[in-house]
Amino acid sequence: MSHGHGHGSASSRHLGALTAAFAITATFMVVEITAGIATSSLALISDGAHMVTDVVGLGLALAAILAARRARRTADRTFGLYRAEVLAALANAVLLFGVAAYVLIEAAQRFGDPPAVPGGTVAIVALVGLAANVVAFLLLRKGSAESLNVRGAYLEVLADLVGSVGVLVSGALTLLFGWRYADPILGVAIGLWVLPRTWTLARRSLRILFQHAPERVDVDRLTDALCALPLVREVHDVHVWTLTSGMEVASAHLTVAPGADRDEILQAAQRLLADEYQIEHATLQVEASETSARCQELTW
Repeated sequence: MSHGHGHGSASSRHLGALTAAFAITATFMVVEITAGIATSSLALISDGAHMVTDVVGLGLALAAILAARRARRTADRTFGLYRAEVLAALANAVLLFGVAAYVLIEAAQRFGDPPAVPGGTVAIVALVGLAANVVAFLLLRKGSAESLNVRGAYLEVLADLVGSVGVLVSGALTLLFGWRYADPILGVAIGLWVLPRTWTLARRSLRILFQHAPERVDVDRLTDALCALPLVREVHDVHVWTLTSGMEVASAHLTVAPGADRDEILQAAQRLLADEYQIEHATLQVEASETSARCQELTW
């Protein structure tokens, strides 16, 4: 059997950036809520509530990475706690759905009687928030392309960055023209912008939790490639799944011709999976035809 190991999850490589983004977001959350209460600005209080979900989402992402790093594999926990990162990404998606729904409902209610908003104060605080969100956004941008968990946190920050732009524009329009409908209109735009990105995050998280094959891997093509190796007669019981972002796992049974060098075939299969499919952890069983017949009797 083959037991190749990777080099840790993609999320753990971006722990420092995620920690910095969490600190920045948490600090501005306090500033925004305090300013909102002091000025009785519903816009700032609402955006501050959105910031609370950002902080919770970033905190979940951080906690998941730390739990996965510290939890050692044991006899009954053979993959550690890496799936905690995927659960955190799914939790972030649920939070984002909730925030988007809240923004849309709140905006719809404001169309009937738009509240008076102190445009100058709102614009200043939104400008500070925009600067904070831009820094957090830049910190997480690289990691979002590698880790589903970091992407969940990145989308939280990105949604709030867009929200800060909306609040800034709303404050400017209110200050310059006294137009009260600016706030609910931009609220609807922000909510509709967040929803499709949140759905993508939730779908990718559920694919991992349901142990579907990674989207980039064509399992039929992978099976054919293994079967095309010299002296391999048949390949069955092929499974490919993702443990967490950056950690793909595979298993398969390879039936070989009589007298074949099983070690040589095993090494060739390992190289194929690592080089062509970037799967470093593969459990491969090289077997004779009589053993293969017993394996194929399984129906699940």
